[in-house]
Amino acid sequence: EGDLLTKFISTDKAPAAIGPYSQGTRKNGFIFSSGQLPIDMETKELVSDPAAATTASLNNVLTIVKAGGGSLESIVKVNVFVKDINDFDAINGAYTAFFGEHKPARSLVQVAALPKDAVIEIEAIAVKD
Repeated sequence: EGDLLTKFISTDKAPAAIGPYSQGTRKNGFIFSSGQLPIDMETKELVSDPAAATTASLNNVLTIVKAGGGSLESIVKVNVFVKDINDFDAINGAYTAFFGEHKPARSLVQVAALPKDAVIEIEAIAVKD
């Protein structure tokens, strides 16, 4: 298949890109997801509860990672952007429940604002299985 060329990842099981970018890319065995808002793919609604929003964003990230040939265990780095750092405990609880014993490296920062006034946005880097 030649992983030397950039492959653009697209799946209808995660929110569509809303700008000039792809849902994810894969190159040289690495999978990069774009930032994922907490959109519930069943209802297509933006989730506002911090814990439920964390799970929704992570589900969307994982869907893209899987579409690129990875798995939950292949995720090596997660970047989390939050609207309110005071939601840290709720986010951490949902994050721990999602990943279980798998503990990728992580950054979590509060930002001034997120698209659609979301409470969280998450992106990840994975290594192709």
